[in-house]
Amino acid sequence: MPALSTLFQLEPKVRQALHALALLLFAGIVVAGSIPGARAEVGNYASGVVLHGLAYAFLTTLWFLGASGSPVQRALKAVLTIALMGAFDELVQSFLSYRSGDVRDWLIDFTAAIVASSLLAVVASLAPQAAAQSPRER
Repeated sequence: MPALSTLFQLEPKVRQALHALALLLFAGIVVAGSIPGARAEVGNYASGVVLHGLAYAFLTTLWFLGASGSPVQRALKAVLTIALMGAFDELVQSFLSYRSGDVRDWLIDFTAAIVASSLLAVVASLAPQAAAQSPRER
């Protein structure tokens, strides 16, 4: 459990790198989603719910780990950021003739962010306590 504790207490440069990675991956999602026919091809392997859920839960994890503050503050920052990212993704799609912005997709993104950040906040809240225990208490 001590190794898990260090995952939630990263150096500022590492946290910045995680946010940069999340933004880069998000840009990749937006660009890939803008390629005509790309979504239909990927849909042969996974449904929109699965794609949106996994992608935005992963982005949430990166944002949470890169954030500072208490676990609840980090979770709120991650949820708000992912909600904005999902809304921007759907906004871009609404301008494409071969795609459409869908509020249901945004809700999936938002739900994935809430679930992922809630789980991370609980684990982050428990990790320091476990790391602080003496060897006799374990």
